[in-house]
Amino acid sequence: MEQFKLTRSFSSSFGQISYDIMGEGPPLILVHGTPWSSFNWRHIIPALSQWFTVHYYDLLGYGQSEMPDGDVSLGVQNKIFSELLNYWELNNPIVIGHDFGGTTVLRTHLLEKREFEKIILIDPVAVSPWGSSFFSHVKKNEAAFQGIPEYIHEAIISTYVQGAKYNSMDEETLKGIITPFLGATGQRAFYRQIAHADQRFTEEIESVYNEIKAPVCIIWGEQDSWIPIEKEVYCIIHQNVLICFGSQCGIFGTGRSTCRTCIPYTEVLIT
Repeated sequence: MEQFKLTRSFSSSFGQISYDIMGEGPPLILVHGTPWSSFNWRHIIPALSQWFTVHYYDLLGYGQSEMPDGDVSLGVQNKIFSELLNYWELNNPIVIGHDFGGTTVLRTHLLEKREFEKIILIDPVAVSPWGSSFFSHVKKNEAAFQGIPEYIHEAIISTYVQGAKYNSMDEETLKGIITPFLGATGQRAFYRQIAHADQRFTEEIESVYNEIKAPVCIIWGEQDSWIPIEKEVYCIIHQNVLICFGSQCGIFGTGRSTCRTCIPYTEVLIT
């Protein structure tokens, strides 16, 4: 498997953040979701870098960023993102958020009062209730999951990740996604981020979605089994929102991990 390596680091108030920058042009930021990392953007980054200076990073507790024992919830991710914007000296960039990354983008815009030129949300976790039965079970039994043998943990996370994909997932992609969450540190981090997931972090902003100032494009996998289209997407519509389902963007047979394959949406960004 070709190694995907982030070469730069930023010391946030909450922990070390790994990131990288590619391309030239207007600034664009990619924010991944859970249980993913910037590895999921690996095919999209080179395409976007033809038009933009692409900034991408791993959320605290994910990928190549620090996996601390402390708080890695959505309640700190927006604060870290705001710190990164200051560190990168970026004002009003285009931003793309997938899953929890979409939540982080919305919280950063609405709570941290950071301005964005355009907001692109891919399968965002934005409206309560959310979370699978697996999420609920882990939250109630985190200590038990932390103690399971590594080979059982690998089987659990592999099955969980593959459940997000409508089509089959190749071995290289699967390994790239789950590897950061293997080993003692990774296993603790995987169950910790689930245990720290809390609906109050979306409930805090749901009532102020009408205050979103930037144009918003929502891209949704038509076969998303984790959060189906009809469950959430129509709840976050306001006058500045464009909704684009998978096949309408030239992306067919898409599930939860749409961000790996949605290169065609670059047209939305550059027009």
